[in-house]
Amino acid sequence: MSLNFAFSPEHEAVRDTVRRLCRDELAPLVATAEETESFPRDVFKRWGELGLFGVRYPEADGGSGLDKVSDCIVREELSYLSQAFATSWSAHSHLGIWPIWKIGTPAQKARYFGPALAGEKISGFGLSEPDGGSNIRAMKTRAEKVDGGWKLNGSKLYITNAPFADFLLVAARTSPDLTPQAISLFIVDLPNAGFDIHKLRKEGIRASETGLIHIEDAFVPDDCLLGEVTGTYPVILECLSENRVGVAANALGMARAALDAAQSYAQDRIVANKRIGDYQAVAHKLADMAAEVEAAKWMVYYGAWRVDQGNLDSATAAKVKLIATEAAVHVSEQAIRILGGAGIMSEYPVGRIHRDALVYVIGEGTSDIQRNLIARGMGFKP
Repeated sequence: MSLNFAFSPEHEAVRDTVRRLCRDELAPLVATAEETESFPRDVFKRWGELGLFGVRYPEADGGSGLDKVSDCIVREELSYLSQAFATSWSAHSHLGIWPIWKIGTPAQKARYFGPALAGEKISGFGLSEPDGGSNIRAMKTRAEKVDGGWKLNGSKLYITNAPFADFLLVAARTSPDLTPQAISLFIVDLPNAGFDIHKLRKEGIRASETGLIHIEDAFVPDDCLLGEVTGTYPVILECLSENRVGVAANALGMARAALDAAQSYAQDRIVANKRIGDYQAVAHKLADMAAEVEAAKWMVYYGAWRVDQGNLDSATAAKVKLIATEAAVHVSEQAIRILGGAGIMSEYPVGRIHRDALVYVIGEGTSDIQRNLIARGMGFKP
């Protein structure tokens, strides 16, 4: 058995492509997007042109034929620039279309998956609800079978891309039983007369548009039931497990950005004729931050490797997300402390990074939910 911690030339090419894109095209858009809390939607077409939505999907299905490691590299580099951009990208490239790729019918893949890879249609994933929190089985949105299709009623909360999406995957209860088999996924074209979408204002990830959705007697035709089968809860769980590795890569990008900003400031800021990084109190903070970022890096890419090997389990995914997201919060907070007064000025990125990082110890399953999953993997029942 051999171990190889090196990225392949293909992986490095992906990283270089995304870094150049961020530097030359996306960086000038970030400030305005944050101030207006509006996402520049034409970016989706550019991502599609570069094949960035398809990095983890097979060429036979229209993707780039790479792997989950490549997907995490894209996420890390986009997040280094702006978590709002990375969040909008990942809600589309994974949550919004991965289940369609996994179990969608050929017609559904042609109608939604292909255009989404090209950035011609924008997607999102309607899962979380106002009363449900992290308990998917407590879902209240319901789908009733009617002539020619289904009628949906309920609500969804904190749905990324919802204010401007062309379609959403929406989870709904297709029977009253409180069992996994009772939950199914529907592809809903927008606008839909039964969907009332309200854009939310946020403290973190401001440029990524998020919606509250009220659903009242929304009709969707039969061919919009994903895979034309009910009971797709296991697909939702598999999608979320893989995405936890993905959002851990987002967190890694944020942590790296915060560390680099703090290190640069510590090199430039002079107090009493001495760089502040040469004071032990600051140097030790930076050393701890560097160690946390390095640990998160290898957790993330180990998790991505497990996805590519086809043996990612929920406990491993939870460990990856827990370590990376908590590191992003801690490293960004320490960066603010190192910058001092400058750390809360908008001309420096660390305050924005910290606000954004806090979102991911809540979203995609809170840190406590991750701890529950890890403990269950150890044989306990919290």
